Amino acid sequence: MATLLDELDERIAATPLAAAPLRRVRREFSRRLQKEQPADVVQLALRLQRRGGIGRRIVACELVHYHRGALASLRARDLEAFGSGLDGWGSVDLFACFLAGPAWREGQVSDAWIRRWARSRDRWRRRAALVSTVALNNRARGGLGDTKRTLAICTMLLADRDDMVVKAMSWAVREVAKRDPSAARRFVAAHRAALAPRVVREVGNKLRTGLKNPHRGVRRRGGSA
Repeated sequence: MATLLDELDERIAATPLAAAPLRRVRREFSRRLQKEQPADVVQLALRLQRRGGIGRRIVACELVHYHRGALASLRARDLEAFGSGLDGWGSVDLFACFLAGPAWREGQVSDAWIRRWARSRDRWRRRAALVSTVALNNRARGGLGDTKRTLAICTMLLADRDDMVVKAMSWAVREVAKRDPSAARRFVAAHRAALAPRVVREVGNKLRTGLKNPHRGVRRRGGSA
């Protein structure tokens, strides 16, 4: 594994920092790791991530996510290790959507563990708690819908006005709005005074039009506002 790790590290260092080329590298190594033991894949990914850099973090998280056994083996101790050093929305959303959210959804970590992150003084951990709910509800990410657990985390962070947390709150409630619009409406109505205006506006737009920012959507399609 040490030789494979060094080879992977060299490939990442020589690859442009963009999603498509990094994903090609990751797919190649996923094929090579397909028959490896889950614990070995997790450890390789952690060692890769610890070498630093967003490119290594992207590949590390994806290696685990796309190895069925490795993803199913994750527990709180592993997620704490992968969650070390989160320092921006990109690394947070990668961690939450690819690792923490799926592990929580499948019962590999408890609701209490997610709630501890939601209570953290670290803005990025609070964002991660909210973004982890996306895996509960987003069909493309394997979510079957879990309004109750999603809105429980949202309720904990109603008064948080950190911009990164507010944006994650909007995302979390909009995912509920796709599957359970009545619950999303009730949540916004019940907490309108406490929610950040961005959340009220974007969730309202989603419920009415299907878009977070409908006017921007018109401009992107080529129309003039």
